Amino acid sequence: MHKPVRQVWSWVIREGSHGGGQETGLNSYRVPPRNRPTMTSSKEHLWKTLEDLTSDQFKQFKWLLKEDFPASRLEKADRQDTVDLLVQKYGCEEALRTSTLVLGKIYRNDLAQQLLKTNLKQTDKLENGPRIGNGVGSNGESAKQKARLDEMRTEISQKIKEREEKICEIQRSAELSRKSAERQTEESVLAFAGLVQLVEKSLSHLTEVIEYEQKATQKQAEEIIKDLQQEISELSRKEAELEHLLLTEDDEKFLQDVKTSNLTKISITKPSYSESVKTSVDKLKEALSEEMKKFYKKAKLIWMQQFAVEVTLDPLTAHPQLVISQDGKQVHCRATQPNFPDRPEDISVLGKDSLSSGSSYFEVEVGQKSSWDLGVIYRSIGRQGPTATGPGADLWKFSLRDGDGDNAAGVDLFQKAPVNKVGVYVNYEKGLVLFCDVDSGEMIRGFSKCSFKESLYPFFSFGGNNGHPNSDPLVISSP
Repeated sequence: MHKPVRQVWSWVIREGSHGGGQETGLNSYRVPPRNRPTMTSSKEHLWKTLEDLTSDQFKQFKWLLKEDFPASRLEKADRQDTVDLLVQKYGCEEALRTSTLVLGKIYRNDLAQQLLKTNLKQTDKLENGPRIGNGVGSNGESAKQKARLDEMRTEISQKIKEREEKICEIQRSAELSRKSAERQTEESVLAFAGLVQLVEKSLSHLTEVIEYEQKATQKQAEEIIKDLQQEISELSRKEAELEHLLLTEDDEKFLQDVKTSNLTKISITKPSYSESVKTSVDKLKEALSEEMKKFYKKAKLIWMQQFAVEVTLDPLTAHPQLVISQDGKQVHCRATQPNFPDRPEDISVLGKDSLSSGSSYFEVEVGQKSSWDLGVIYRSIGRQGPTATGPGADLWKFSLRDGDGDNAAGVDLFQKAPVNKVGVYVNYEKGLVLFCDVDSGEMIRGFSKCSFKESLYPFFSFGGNNGHPNSDPLVISSP
């Protein structure tokens, strides 16, 4: 690289107090101009910064500049050429600003900060260095440059903060995914162990049935054999007596005395085990089917739980009758018998953060409450209340009234069994809202094909009491 030649100004000192003296010759003070070192130093700093980039990072750096420079010029440009192109295009200060922003985009915030600090030091040197003449123009330029650098530093700091927050978000998502995988594995092991146990139990029962039938058949055979052997003994005795009575006249009477049974015509009926096997297999299939249904429900719940988001209640949206806990995770009524308005939805509070993209999930413990509403809502509807519920509405909720479900507008329950903890799943892009019983994994309410036009906010309402106990708080819990 050819080092830039430092240009200087020559100041000529003349003798005499009235300026009429002669020059002292070439013995003059040589003072560098104010603006030239700034540009040269900035270019050098920028060049050194680009030198710290890897080949791939430098390619990314140039690629992000393609909108402002012809591709043909950037393609073969090395680091020095790139610096020259930036300075020629933007000027020194804007080249510095642009480079700092691009470095942030390729995740080299360390170099961006280093470049920013170096140039801030350079600005300070210019401001605090020796002055020749009034220096008004130089002071103004230095202040302007420092202001721009301060602005750049603030912008970079903000980008760093955003990326650090994104890292935390990704780490939290990864941790939730890990926990979800562990729970899924544990549930799968338990489920399949249960299935194996069920199969073994069914096989053991079938074996016992077959063994019992076989023993019964064996006992029958042994009894028949015993009777036949007795008859054989009796016949053998009669045969021996017959030899002595062949010449007697009483042989007819003897023959009449020989009585035998019809055992020779008896046969052993072979037991049929197929019916027992079929019955056992049918029962096993039915039991396995029920177990698999439970397993699938639990697996789907665990899958939804991996999208869990942090939900805290917003006191600014709470009805005056409601009390929010310090951590923003619980809400209850101030009085045991509050004066509820006609519309129970008014006694409500929203979550602080919106659900405006992707999948989200949160859980709420409802305990022994007799009435409540849970769901998501547009914040813009305020306390004038929702116009409707459902796919094309502005409120999507699951409700309980007086300890049981009813068919009020927008309250279409799939089951009326007591629920202790409710899970709420939202997929914004797919227009899907699901409610499930966390303990059983049962889906208890669902909206599909919804067209969301605004950000959604978690919605919590006490729903009135109507003479029934309803003092338990609503508690936001972690999966």
